[in-house]
Amino acid sequence: MSFGHFARGSIVGALALLAGLAAALAPARAQSDFPSRPIRIIVGYAAGGGNDIFARIVADKLGQILGQSVIVENKPGAGGRLSAEYVTQQPADGYTLMVGPSGTMALAAAIYPDLKYSPTKDFVPLAMIAHFPLIMVVGADNPSTTVKEFVEWAKAHPDKTNYGSSSPAFTITAELLKLSSGMPGVMIPYKSSNEMILSVIQGQSALTIADGPPTVPQVKAGKVKALAVTGAERTALLPDVPSMSEAGYPEVDVHLWSGVFARAGTPAPIVAKLQKALDDPRSRRFRQAEGARRRSGRCDARPIQGHHRKRHRKIPQGDQGGEPALRGIAELVGRSCRFWHLDTPRVAAQIRAAIEEGRR
Repeated sequence: MSFGHFARGSIVGALALLAGLAAALAPARAQSDFPSRPIRIIVGYAAGGGNDIFARIVADKLGQILGQSVIVENKPGAGGRLSAEYVTQQPADGYTLMVGPSGTMALAAAIYPDLKYSPTKDFVPLAMIAHFPLIMVVGADNPSTTVKEFVEWAKAHPDKTNYGSSSPAFTITAELLKLSSGMPGVMIPYKSSNEMILSVIQGQSALTIADGPPTVPQVKAGKVKALAVTGAERTALLPDVPSMSEAGYPEVDVHLWSGVFARAGTPAPIVAKLQKALDDPRSRRFRQAEGARRRSGRCDARPIQGHHRKRHRKIPQGDQGGEPALRGIAELVGRSCRFWHLDTPRVAAQIRAAIEEGRR
């Protein structure tokens, strides 16, 4: 073998070794350089809704903290499920995140047997960004000034009593009010809670029960009338509006949540960097200004007991599915607020058990 041939072989081998080392080091370099290009936050609802507003607040502050553009993309449809399906098809590199609300990440696993994603297996939770009650509103020209007055109005006008919903979580809350009051009501599907509010303003819906960000400004502007806040406590954003407990319907105790998720398989250093940025005081402060509050402590998911077959209705057919809404389902969803500790299969099993009990 000639010296030249040997030298050429050594050079080729050295280059191959260097190429292998470079390939091996590339992922680590990409993780340390993260983010080196814009990040997307996917929202499963149309622009202007509560989750869209939360996402834009988070995107603005996250971009400042990370020094990189963060873009919100709306992919509405199927009560938020299409966005979750979309994110599972993207690379697990931290550049595609999702705002996942309780309807998409807790309730859907229980009521949709053909769900194309697993909230616990396909996603990594990064942070809870909101935990909040809902607000029941009616048209500004509706004569009702309390929930009980509206219930009587609805019973007298069943052909006019409908409500807007863009998520199974909103649907179950409205159905829970129907259970508690005996009032009628037909669901009309929309793509965001902002559209739900607009439907009440325009007279297309008699009422809706929605989250705070798109609702509070319209209440303060006098375009809709707030009758109650779900739960036992009033909200500081509308201190003169009674709670559902004060209004005579303590069963309508619903608090929802929204979180930021990445795809399962995202490298741990990237997950840690995103979690740290989302926990930054600047990010938390601006979320709280929109009515979201942090939730501490581990949430319980107690079994549903004592349901009687007469205490259920059917969720209207359509985008929200056809499962019966039973007392306690909304409570279970609310109690799943610490989703990174949530045993979703156990909660789903409890909800399914309640559904089966309601069918008997």
